[in-house]
Amino acid sequence: MPGPAPLLRVEGLTRVYGSRFALDEVSFDLHGGDFLLVLGPNGAGKTTLLKLLARLARPSAGRVWLGGEDWLAAPAARQREIGVLSHATYLYDGLTALENLRFFATLYGLREADARARRALATVGLEDAADRRIGHLSRGQAQRVAIARAILHDPGILLLDEPYAGLDPRAAARLSESLDSVHAAGRTIVLTTHDLARAPAAATRYLVVVEGRARSQGQLPAGELGTIYERAVAEAEG
Repeated sequence: MPGPAPLLRVEGLTRVYGSRFALDEVSFDLHGGDFLLVLGPNGAGKTTLLKLLARLARPSAGRVWLGGEDWLAAPAARQREIGVLSHATYLYDGLTALENLRFFATLYGLREADARARRALATVGLEDAADRRIGHLSRGQAQRVAIARAILHDPGILLLDEPYAGLDPRAAARLSESLDSVHAAGRTIVLTTHDLARAPAAATRYLVVVEGRARSQGQLPAGELGTIYERAVAEAEG
């Protein structure tokens, strides 16, 4: 018997800027609870992929299906089904972590804004930082508050673009712990990174993108991802 339908299906996703293919016919499936690690060097097309999935840009070709429906043609109200963390945290330095989250909860029109904000902080392990201003937090702590912002409205899919950028090893390890908790809560995650050494242990699938094309993908192989990644990059550059 056929297995369950994928939560997210990407078919031939392409984005062209002038004559340059930022993304060239990328396809993959994700099921509920998957954690996809999108790997590739800088400029490979990882950020473009996330922008298209987040509907922050339109593809030149290709289709995206979310929950069996055409995601690219879905009404704006369905945007709540995803959470997005880009390079910017979109947090206000002069507000505390809790004040930031309450503000965004209000923007989302969520009930019990304070309770939701505190639950989100607890999920990323920052209950003790609730009353500290964002401007006084470390880069790693601010990233974790940004993840709390991205899950406030309880999205089914979380899109994270290079969340480890600028973090020291200790902060990166704490961020991975937070992502473990977010994933354990049942969310499907897509995370891009060019740093294989910081790949979160909770990841279940991988996709290697080089020069806009999907070079390798599948279930995350224990202890073999480094070799697969290096081979994919070498073949693309060769």
